[in-house]
Amino acid sequence: MGRPQRRLKSMGKRVFLFLATNLLIVLTLSVVMSLLKIGGYMGPGGQIQITQLAIFCLIWGMGASLISLAMSRWIAKQSVGVKLVNGATGQPELDRLYRTVERLSRDAGLPKTPEVGFYESPEVNAFATGPSKSMSLVAVSTGLLQGMSEPEIEGVLGHEIAHIANGDMVTMTLLQGVINAFVMFFARIAAFAARRFVDERIAGVVSFVVLIVFQIGFGILGSMVTAWFSRYREFRADAGGAKFAGRDKMVAALRRLQQNQEQIDGSHPALATLKISDRRGMKLFSTHPPLEDRIAALQSQPVF
Repeated sequence: MGRPQRRLKSMGKRVFLFLATNLLIVLTLSVVMSLLKIGGYMGPGGQIQITQLAIFCLIWGMGASLISLAMSRWIAKQSVGVKLVNGATGQPELDRLYRTVERLSRDAGLPKTPEVGFYESPEVNAFATGPSKSMSLVAVSTGLLQGMSEPEIEGVLGHEIAHIANGDMVTMTLLQGVINAFVMFFARIAAFAARRFVDERIAGVVSFVVLIVFQIGFGILGSMVTAWFSRYREFRADAGGAKFAGRDKMVAALRRLQQNQEQIDGSHPALATLKISDRRGMKLFSTHPPLEDRIAALQSQPVF
């Protein structure tokens, strides 16, 4: 199979996963809403019921994020084709990868070793995901295994283990859920207000347009908040990586990433916030701080 065919197949797979995941979210939350007997939020006379609206937005905003978190390991495995290892593959490089994650997990006080895997990609990168400290996944690319030294790989793995130990995936999910709820709430308030100032014949169209515009606008503002917090957690994960693997190894890993930024794969945007380097987008929307800032922050800290 040629490269264009592989890309087309990969794109089709991602589209299918996206549609399947969102369908599951809609069906699950619809059942929850039905069981809780929560219907619409418009009262008699077309008046909006604030409490009902808040509950509606909270369930859909938080629910979608929590379901995505629960499925995060499966989605990540399917999206990039992660192959799990168990330390007994007979391949020194892969067995060393597992043993390193196992040791770092023990040093970090995790209740159990995360699932460990690798995925085929020339990019130099890694990610961690999962709904809890005891149900997590650490995966690295073949490009990272081939392009980094053992100490540099240990620094990267220390960073990912720190994400798990810090509970970053859960924290980011809760933050995103709250932001989703606020975006839905205020966009609907704006849409309701707008329809009161126009002719009744076009009120429905105006309300719909205002809803979409404000949802996009508030969503952009919300993404700036989540990106800021994501950058903050990257500094914390770097500090954790330095603690578990050693500051020199963590700095060396980041410097290696500086040399290989052109090898960051942008074909899996759903995993962008999980990766150890992200050079796309404007600064306010970037989920990762500049590598030079991360290195400087590490170098200013005491030696672990």
